[in-house]
Amino acid sequence: MGNVNKAMSESVTRNQEFMLASQREQLERQIHLQNEMREKMLALQIARSREMLYWFGAFYIIAGVGMIAGYRRSRKPGTLVPLLPLTFILGYQTDMCYGSKLARLKMEAENILGFERELVALPGGLPTPASLDEARMRQEEARRLNKDFGVASPM
Repeated sequence: MGNVNKAMSESVTRNQEFMLASQREQLERQIHLQNEMREKMLALQIARSREMLYWFGAFYIIAGVGMIAGYRRSRKPGTLVPLLPLTFILGYQTDMCYGSKLARLKMEAENILGFERELVALPGGLPTPASLDEARMRQEEARRLNKDFGVASPM
């Protein structure tokens, strides 16, 4: 009888170890998948910014040529004033797409997470399974009350 209990105990222990290893592997895969999706989204945003830079660069050149031509005709310096903010915008976009702007933003984000964590904290703290269940129950109760009184549900 003792051998049977010992064998069952060892089997349960091996099964628990296997389940723990399986859960750990699944968690690692989820983390890797989320990071890969984050990288793809960031690459897409950078590509979108670069495409916008190409269009804005073409607009800047056309507008700049038009403003310079307008200045030559009218000799009014006010025709060149829009070039100043457009130059800043072009510089910012160029730095974002091809400069070190993303690296500087990443460093600042790391500083915020390291030293100013309260700026990114969720109001009311992290949700718990109990708070999620409570919200679900309230939603079901509201849906039930709407059904009882003949009010159309918004869903």
